[in-house]
Amino acid sequence: MLKSKTFVKKTRSGGVMKIVREHYLRDDIWCGSEACTECKHESTVLQKDACIESNLCSYPHYLVPDTNVVLHQIDILEDPVIRNVIILQTVLQEVRHRSAPIYKRLKDIIHEKEKHVYTFTNEHHKETFIEREPGESANDRNDRAIRVAAKWYSQHLKASEAEADGLKVVLLTNDQGNKQKAEESGLLVYKCEEYIKSLIANPELVDRLALSNDEKNEITSSKVLFPEHLPLSRIQAGIKSGTFLQGTLRASRDNYLEATVFVQREQDDGTEVLIQGLQNLNRAVHQDVVAVQLLPRNQWVAPSSVVLQDEGPAKDDGVEDEDEENVLKTSAAESARKLTGKVVGIIKRNWRPFCGMLNVSHIKESTRHLFTPADRRIPRIRIETRQASSLVGQRIMVAIDGWPKDSRYPNGHFVRSLGGAGEKDTEQEVLLLEHDVPHQAFSQAVLSFLPKMPWSITPEDMVKREDLRSLTVCSVDPPGCTDIDDALHCRELENGNLEVGVHIADVSHFIRSGNALDKEAANRGTTVYLCGKRIDMVPELLSSNLCSLRSNVDRLAFSCIWEMNHKAEILKTRFTKSVINSKASLTYAEAQMRIDDTNNNDDITVSLRGLNKLAKILKRQRIAKGALTLSSLEVRFHMDSETHDPIDLQTKELMETNSMVEEFMLLANISVAQKIHDEFPECALLRKHPAPPPSNYDILLKAAKSKDVEIHTDSAKALADSLDVAKVDGFPYFNTLLRILATRCMMQAVYFCSGMDSDFHHYGLASPIYTHFTSPIRRYADIIVHRLLAVAIGADSTYADLTDKHKQSALCNNLNYRHKMSQYAQRASVAFHTQLFFKSRGVLNEEGFVLFVRKNAIIVLIPKFGLEGTVFFDSKDKAAPNIAFDEEGPTLKVEHHTFHIFDKVKVTISLDDSNIQHQKIRMALTEPVIAGVSVAIPDAEPQAKKPKLDR
Repeated sequence: MLKSKTFVKKTRSGGVMKIVREHYLRDDIWCGSEACTECKHESTVLQKDACIESNLCSYPHYLVPDTNVVLHQIDILEDPVIRNVIILQTVLQEVRHRSAPIYKRLKDIIHEKEKHVYTFTNEHHKETFIEREPGESANDRNDRAIRVAAKWYSQHLKASEAEADGLKVVLLTNDQGNKQKAEESGLLVYKCEEYIKSLIANPELVDRLALSNDEKNEITSSKVLFPEHLPLSRIQAGIKSGTFLQGTLRASRDNYLEATVFVQREQDDGTEVLIQGLQNLNRAVHQDVVAVQLLPRNQWVAPSSVVLQDEGPAKDDGVEDEDEENVLKTSAAESARKLTGKVVGIIKRNWRPFCGMLNVSHIKESTRHLFTPADRRIPRIRIETRQASSLVGQRIMVAIDGWPKDSRYPNGHFVRSLGGAGEKDTEQEVLLLEHDVPHQAFSQAVLSFLPKMPWSITPEDMVKREDLRSLTVCSVDPPGCTDIDDALHCRELENGNLEVGVHIADVSHFIRSGNALDKEAANRGTTVYLCGKRIDMVPELLSSNLCSLRSNVDRLAFSCIWEMNHKAEILKTRFTKSVINSKASLTYAEAQMRIDDTNNNDDITVSLRGLNKLAKILKRQRIAKGALTLSSLEVRFHMDSETHDPIDLQTKELMETNSMVEEFMLLANISVAQKIHDEFPECALLRKHPAPPPSNYDILLKAAKSKDVEIHTDSAKALADSLDVAKVDGFPYFNTLLRILATRCMMQAVYFCSGMDSDFHHYGLASPIYTHFTSPIRRYADIIVHRLLAVAIGADSTYADLTDKHKQSALCNNLNYRHKMSQYAQRASVAFHTQLFFKSRGVLNEEGFVLFVRKNAIIVLIPKFGLEGTVFFDSKDKAAPNIAFDEEGPTLKVEHHTFHIFDKVKVTISLDDSNIQHQKIRMALTEPVIAGVSVAIPDAEPQAKKPKLDR
């Protein structure tokens, strides 16, 4: 049966276009129940004995939630207890339009076989499709469609003798009007809360209920604490007229009463508006998109240097934080005052479930408690739970439901427990969740696109490939690496020149555009390496097996092959899909030993020596052009083979072979970047590194000046040259410290689409164009670059999204976000394992260097451990010494001693675990000795039994 809808639409050019929409209705859409005898099912989803023990429903039943129940109670629907659910097409479409994250979670629930969730296409069923009536709102029409579909299900199951088993359909809604109409039409209907509270065996599910609007008002006091948020219509008008500014709120980690709103404006790079005080923050949470009104100039303030954490017992809703807010009001010089404003409305909430810990109420029998998020930028959240005693000491997840204007804290609900605080697995889960790293197991839908095993190369695979299996190809990687992306070869040609090849895993052969595997990889964006754990971007069958260029097996590759002379000048470049067979998988140390062993002259070693020789020339040429050689201390943990706890901590040593591999990866990336940009000037995926603004270098210039060294920063070449000659007699570590500091001055490198930007330059590499081609197993950007290159050389076909610069640009934004979060997650993992390492070490005394000087502290770098920490001089538990900070130096005078950047100091290092959620490495000064400030040197550490190493 066919329904059609006709309407006319005015075009941009002023013409009139007639649009006819056809809507097909069918009578052969199955109900999905195994109790049904009417429908011709191939496979059923809903069970016959759909029993959940309930005081309200003592009979087997299917649940039909309406749209608002799905949107607000998704945590409930995800619980394994809730099974045999019918998701109507009307509901699915509405959720898709209103919330992408919840839509994704709903799709995941539908794909879980054990949940028995069935999607019923009621909008295309002849008996459940309804037209919108004149004067009926879209919302009311959808509510009616849900009631009609629920009614049809009831009658359909009755007719098919399922009623004999007592099987019924229960509609869940939180809308009083919808409930009333459903009851009038004879439907079984309950509010979501009353149904969940009726479940006999699962009382803890009640804690996961999101508060409804009625309940939100019950919890709070009658005193209004915050100004009313303006409606969206007034906000939009205000933004248009320039009265309000729109931006993203970034809360301070150190001061819960302060935030900045970043306002993106077309005429400049953007503006930051300072927000200070509870009233002005007006219930906005970190990352919310807000509307801001600027305050009069005489009310502008300077950012506060005070550290304020919202700690201790709950503050009453009626009491404002006047004392703490007064601390912020210091008289600031006119020049230090910043653009200041107040939040007048919320445009978009960016709430997510937050990890943290429960602060149990001191009131006996109380079910209302405060939850403290792990992220200090998020306010404490008030939740209701009956299981507080069992959640003490646990890391839990909580979601915010709302923040009424008469409540000091937002209201939320318990989502789930993650495990004991301080336990390794729990803390790892927390850092992955807090950094938004997708780490769930790959779904069946994703795994279904993997090749069937046993896999082998077929004649079809060879059609557009060169057979390079005879070449002496080898890979060089860190120890324990199983996801081998790249391999190399070098051989002399008959004409005396050298042929050098970089062979990269051909991941795009296995991951085809647009399927579930491709979408999952695009969402993850990158593999995340934590200490002792790897979160793969692609399933292990590909990452560690079929794509990994392991030795002595045939593998598909994408090869970049150059003909070079002995001066490393490129004479010819070609790209080809290939098949290789790596002759050796070496570590950096093994490759270095081969190169250094003059008695070893086998093919692999000769190839490595050739590569190493050319790499040194390439590096010299690159540095001559102005490429920067910066420094950052990377640490490596040695783990106990049984407990997997860190037992040794060392900074990573770099060898010549590290540099050798790096040079050829850089060269391949540059060669590919030029090729794809020549072929696709509008949609090449490239990577750029912007030059830092001059102000970024202030700290570097001051640090160098304090040691009478001059640094030039007019260009990358000037900086590189002056870093090369920066030396201080008797201070060999000075140059490394300077390079570490220079690294901190740099901007973040980013992916971008060539058609959306005009500045391609990579500052750090001094290259006019650059991309990522060499790591497609662990970076999605490289997969896109492979696809572009394959089309450019005629080895593969294109597809619409690949050449759409707007889609490409949106993809780049996600990749940049995932890449940044993965770096933060890696740092957090190193910090956690560093804490574990120091936990069993007591107090250590180590030598370090002052890296930064602050108003009341020095930041010290311990080279031995690659560790940074802060030595505070104004601790709460003892009288503060005389301190004088000079911003020009910068220097800090503590009593009679003056600290400069790069001063050598000695400090004690210990773990402060007094706050289990925010454990810290504490440092205290032992040298220089300053009366009343420095501490005594600790006794030598007792030698512990040496555990087994798991290297």
